[in-house]
Amino acid sequence: MWAPATLEEGSQSMTFAEFAEAWLDHVRARVRPSTYRGYEGLMRGYGIPALGSVPLRALHPLQIQRVESQALERVSAGTVLNLHLVLTQALNQAVRWGLIAANPAKGAQPPRPRRPEPVTVSPELARRVLLAAEGTPLALPVAIALATGMRRGEILGLRWADLDEGYTRASVRRSLHAMRGELRFCEPKTRRSRRQVALPDMVRPYLEAERADQARRTERYGERWQDSGLVVCSRDGAPVYPDTVSTSFRALRRRAGLPPIRFHDLRHAHATLMLLEGVHPKVVSERLGHASVGITLDIYSHVLPSMQSEAVQAFDRLFA
Repeated sequence: MWAPATLEEGSQSMTFAEFAEAWLDHVRARVRPSTYRGYEGLMRGYGIPALGSVPLRALHPLQIQRVESQALERVSAGTVLNLHLVLTQALNQAVRWGLIAANPAKGAQPPRPRRPEPVTVSPELARRVLLAAEGTPLALPVAIALATGMRRGEILGLRWADLDEGYTRASVRRSLHAMRGELRFCEPKTRRSRRQVALPDMVRPYLEAERADQARRTERYGERWQDSGLVVCSRDGAPVYPDTVSTSFRALRRRAGLPPIRFHDLRHAHATLMLLEGVHPKVVSERLGHASVGITLDIYSHVLPSMQSEAVQAFDRLFA
């Protein structure tokens, strides 16, 4: 395998495929497993097949533009934009390694997909979801997602030690991800994702019920119990695969006759409901673990018109 130690002897004739393999090997331990999976899929699915034989030093912006234009005929604009971002990041590393003088991807213009509005979950629909999950293994993760806006991996990585004694606050310290069939605990997505989230009273009964049930299962399984310390775990205490939650939620939704919402939409539901209740966007942003309040406002811009209307009514009351 190519390594930076062989830079002088191999850089002149290095192809894009050789560089891409070296870059993937480089970033594997530097990003989250799910992020690496996305990088690898885009690079092996589109970048390497189209550009693999091209000498790295001969790579031109027009070639990258053509690859992205051809990909746009088969996949969504969002996927092509992600491909462009991966190529840009990879070739930035080529510049840092001294393999090329400038990044040719910066000369290509990717499509600008519109961000779809998050699915709107009304208070009534949220209650129906909670009711449908009652008595199932999804009851606790659904309640946490709706009440806190935590990500799926953050919920599955939550340990009892991350909760305070009265179950009023949760510390988000890790996230659970699956990569090639292997579960890994990773650092939170961003610096702001490592946060403390206040827990509403509605979550306490779910937590207390799960804690009691885990105590019973510990006795029942004996030496077979896997003491992971996780709040949401399998029957024997082992971590739960993230995709299991999503597929189970889809099955639950169909059985209950609920609209086509995903488990991830419960995170959006928390944010939307909080904003509509007048909670400050900065607070909502902190609960979600967004890097900035601007991201929150951008994603939930569909909520702003009603908030603007309430602001005008409040102003009118001041001068009535």
